[in-house]
Amino acid sequence: MEDAIRRAYRSTDAEILDKAKVLGRGGSTAVTAILINSQKLVVGNVGDSRAVMCKNGVAEQLSVDHEPSTEKRLIESRGGFVSNLPGDVPRVDGQLAVARAFGDKSLKLHLSSEPDVKVVTIDDDTEFIVLASDGIWKVMSNQEAVDAIKNIKDAQSAAKHLIEAAVSKKSKDDISCII
Repeated sequence: MEDAIRRAYRSTDAEILDKAKVLGRGGSTAVTAILINSQKLVVGNVGDSRAVMCKNGVAEQLSVDHEPSTEKRLIESRGGFVSNLPGDVPRVDGQLAVARAFGDKSLKLHLSSEPDVKVVTIDDDTEFIVLASDGIWKVMSNQEAVDAIKNIKDAQSAAKHLIEAAVSKKSKDDISCII
């Protein structure tokens, strides 16, 4: 399953790059989760979209945020650079605030689309999983997000509530969420 996720991410990246003329020059981050037999969860991600599990009311981050500052050596080994200019956020070649992403053809030599993959066991203490873009995580901690929705039983209503909470906190980034 882990290899299948890696192949799917590489294939998705290749497809986006192949269709750059139609789709545009931008890119995307992603987080995915596959539940197997209600017991095994396989999570993959590139960029700063994140998976968080709520277990007994406690948030546990399941994915890795791919920040340029933490992957600086890899970026530099590919001929790129990490700079805080413009602004105060580390960026690949002064442009992109993530070190891994789909697409972004102009930066592809310095970026990776290789996902981090994690396998976790789901048990009776697991309450729910949040898959969300950075528009949520830039304005809420993992625990704040879990606390905001832990009493909402309907997944769709919980996702809507979490999005509304991020908007009310003045999130300026894209906001998408699945519970």
